Amino acid sequence: MNESEKARIAKLLKRSLPPVTEESAQLSRDLWPAMLQRLQQPAPKARFGGTWLEQAWFNQAWFDWALVAAAVAWLAFFPSAIPVLLYHL
Repeated sequence: MNESEKARIAKLLKRSLPPVTEESAQLSRDLWPAMLQRLQQPAPKARFGGTWLEQAWFNQAWFDWALVAAAVAWLAFFPSAIPVLLYHL
């Protein structure tokens, strides 16, 4: 990228972004009371009851199982793809 392209991009960026003034940089309200209120709320209960094993294995959506089946079939038909799968994990 040469200097004219850099200057053109800088000009376009300056034109597309509004200028930041002292007034716009200030918050319109104090956020700390809302944060304290959120911290004092009780933690939400778990969506599914039961143990971790039940949540992890028995409450999955059908497409999760389809993805696992596709990965197993892929590895069965193309065993040389195992390093590729391990790389992406």
